[in-house]
Amino acid sequence: MIPFVSVARPALGAGPLAGLAAAALVVLLAGCGQSASGPSVPVEVSRDTSCALDGMLLADFPGPKAQIHYVGADKPDFFCDTVEMFSLYLKPEQQKRVRALYVQDMAQTDWDAPQGHWIDAKSAFYVKDSKKRGSMGGTLASFAQEADAQAFVAKNGGTVLRFDQVTPEMVVLDGGALHDKRM
Repeated sequence: MIPFVSVARPALGAGPLAGLAAAALVVLLAGCGQSASGPSVPVEVSRDTSCALDGMLLADFPGPKAQIHYVGADKPDFFCDTVEMFSLYLKPEQQKRVRALYVQDMAQTDWDAPQGHWIDAKSAFYVKDSKKRGSMGGTLASFAQEADAQAFVAKNGGTVLRFDQVTPEMVVLDGGALHDKRM
């Protein structure tokens, strides 16, 4: 037989802190078992890591890569270009809750075969309209430091932007087909 333990409980409303304590307990318990919504760390790409949008292998293309970590997901979505990440993230119909965004610091890795050096995308500096190309053609080169972004501009042209200055119009993935008057 299982022993029964009786616990005396105060009547409802028996103290000003009772409601606060109950609310705090609910908040604490709500977080149990949800490790996928905790802090995330960037995941390194492998030779077979493919792009979430088009299935292209990230390792086959030059330029900065990106990853989006969603709340409740075990693995991030990878992108073979920062333009793809921004294109998806900035869509008004984007409904998934984002936990973290990472891009590569191109001052620390090789443009033609970037590896590692992941940084928080929201704190990065971006160069648009440079002569360097990524998997989608023109790209947004990402940097951890503004001085590195400015040095890149001096060598390759372009304009330095912050994350919140990138607009949906800058990251359209139509390949120019919508603007081709010959079609």
